[in-house]
Amino acid sequence: MSGSAPVVEQVRSADGTPIAFERSGDGPAVILVGGAFADRNATRDLSAALAPDFTAFGYDRRGRGQSGDTAPYEVGREIDDLAALIAAAGGSAAVYGISSGAVLAALATAQGLPVTGLIMFEPPFQVGSHVGVRSDITPQLIELIAADDRDGAVATFLGDSVGLPAEQISGMRSQPMWAGLTAVAHTLVYDSIVTAGGRLPADRLGAVTTPTLGVDSTGSPQWLRDASRAAAEAVPGGRSVSLDGGYHDVPPTTLAPVLREFLLG
Repeated sequence: MSGSAPVVEQVRSADGTPIAFERSGDGPAVILVGGAFADRNATRDLSAALAPDFTAFGYDRRGRGQSGDTAPYEVGREIDDLAALIAAAGGSAAVYGISSGAVLAALATAQGLPVTGLIMFEPPFQVGSHVGVRSDITPQLIELIAADDRDGAVATFLGDSVGLPAEQISGMRSQPMWAGLTAVAHTLVYDSIVTAGGRLPADRLGAVTTPTLGVDSTGSPQWLRDASRAAAEAVPGGRSVSLDGGYHDVPPTTLAPVLREFLLG
């Protein structure tokens, strides 16, 4: 990307909610779907790495950044947001999602959106021996947000869903980043609803006919790595790959060539 500030564009979702996005590059469209806490800034480096071969779309999921929000929250509304972005991209697009964004991308593809390629990076499903290890915290998050306890919602999510130890969360509270996390704490309810307590939607994934790739990082915990592989295996013809990276993260310079090969051959 150039040194100039990205141009922020906007589409209207089916319910009228404005969804802010930016695009970069030139080529087939790829829409990047962020996970918990993330807005379009989180995918900007990957957009830049993809820009030589693709038109990459990074966007603010509803309730974040410069996008609007409309109550009550429904997963279908977020799928409509993706549909509006795909329309803005020309009517079809590949979709890359990370974490809860990967689940959302998969559900949108299973619903029949015109997705040319689906890439799921570590969707937080609980599979195999990991089933039941993490409880569904959606009711607790709803209560905390209703009470305007944003600190509590963030701490609960980081502890119970992400698995961070209490002392690490305590240390994070004193860092400048904490204010950014609490600002989007209400969207943790959305992420939790999307992931449905970590249940793998095998039947819905089994109906996907779009070419599908699951990606995991060698630096991630085994339950997330297993989830990526299981999600890809649930899609007929789906395949998976492990890449060198850190905790729930792979550098864009490592990831982009893999996406390029998968989508362009």
